[in-house]
Amino acid sequence: MEEKYPVLKGAEPYYAEGGKEGVLVSHGFTGSTQSMRPLAEALAEAGYTVCLPRLKGHGTHYEDMERTSRHDWIESVEEGYRWLKERSGTIYMAGLSMGGTLTLYMAERHPDIRAIALINAAIDMPALKEVGDPEEIRFLEAIGSDIKKPDVTELAYEKTPVKSVKEILALMEEVRADLGKISCPALLLVSDEDHVVPPGNSDIIGEGLSSEAIEKVQLKNSYHVATLDNDKDKIIENVLRFFKEYS
Repeated sequence: MEEKYPVLKGAEPYYAEGGKEGVLVSHGFTGSTQSMRPLAEALAEAGYTVCLPRLKGHGTHYEDMERTSRHDWIESVEEGYRWLKERSGTIYMAGLSMGGTLTLYMAERHPDIRAIALINAAIDMPALKEVGDPEEIRFLEAIGSDIKKPDVTELAYEKTPVKSVKEILALMEEVRADLGKISCPALLLVSDEDHVVPPGNSDIIGEGLSSEAIEKVQLKNSYHVATLDNDKDKIIENVLRFFKEYS
């Protein structure tokens, strides 16, 4: 699928070639790489080889997003995984929101992924199920930039295509059905107050995994886009510590 619109400044993919351990990082639904850039850069600084792909249809215009499906978003992270595989012996993965859903998807299909970090990962969003038919309504108001810290804005779409909502619902359902296939160590970072993904999502995920090592970290001072919020450094510290523990 060729995108019609140019990539927004700040929404470009991020690659860093470092050591033999690689980390695949994924941003979320309607968002862009900008939300995960601080974490990706911190991982690169710690010596990891890092790939933060721009999910197809994201970081351009919501009309581009409308023309993509969950299979396109999956292909974006699969491409990143292949890029890392050529350069790294060990791969970890971290994702925010739908990026967390995609992290679970990848861990279900690539048992070689060593450990995962999920930041406000989405697996069950009842509010989205209420959304009507794309034929009746084409775009909804934005769901991006749920941030507690003043003067910080997420680079996300101002509208959400209804067609895309149907795609994330299908993705979550598919991923939820296979959670038991995941046995790698999992770090769940969860905001106490999240206006996009209900915090209970992490309990559903934690209960569904077959992993013996599951750790949960509460983010008390951030909303949904915690990677740009007050707990940004706490997230970075914990992800670095967790991946190192299982290296």
